[in-house]
Amino acid sequence: ATVIIGERLVTSMKINIISVLISVPAGIALGIWAALKKNTMTDHVISTLVMIFISVPSFVLITFLMLLLCYQNAVLPTQWPNPTDPQLQKVLGYILPVFCLSFGSVCGYCRFTRAELCEVMESDYLLLARAKGLTRNQSITRHALRNAMVPIFPSILAEFIGIMGGSMVLEGLYGIPGYGGLFIAALNAKDYNVLFVDMAIFTTVGLLANVLLDISYSIIDPRIRMGEKGNA
Repeated sequence: ATVIIGERLVTSMKINIISVLISVPAGIALGIWAALKKNTMTDHVISTLVMIFISVPSFVLITFLMLLLCYQNAVLPTQWPNPTDPQLQKVLGYILPVFCLSFGSVCGYCRFTRAELCEVMESDYLLLARAKGLTRNQSITRHALRNAMVPIFPSILAEFIGIMGGSMVLEGLYGIPGYGGLFIAALNAKDYNVLFVDMAIFTTVGLLANVLLDISYSIIDPRIRMGEKGNA
């Protein structure tokens, strides 16, 4: 069971890591842009598109894109490439699943980042920083962005765990031999050995993510470090 899961886990991890590396900076950048352009046409357009697209599930999106790009126009592979396929075919096979996994995350990060940054930019301490002589860009870079990242960073780790679970349906639709597809196959086949090991790995990843999350708080938010010194 461990050998089977190990082979499948590598494929899922590659897709998930690439999608996180794309969705996190893209979503945060869009959210910062929308916040800096608050109440302008740019902000309204970004917020409206995010509100529309965030409601589209990844399996609905990949079904539509497979129909459009794979079957009607033959631009991308219709299924996950085999190990013996050419390297270009393997690279093209990543485009659909990575895009569909990243799509909703980009919208979520954009909305969350915009809301947090807008709230921070209207806070009293930022107005005080401006009153002391900092320019708008300096106050945003030194204070607003860092404080806005405190509630955003935990969602990055949570998003990674969520993507691992949410890719089960997507892997089944695109024929990806990954971790999520194995979980469904083991459940249907009543292979409890594989199922239990599968669940144990997923739980372990979640626990490690929570540990990293607790450690990261003291790095991102200096107030936590000062609180520890005060208690000591």
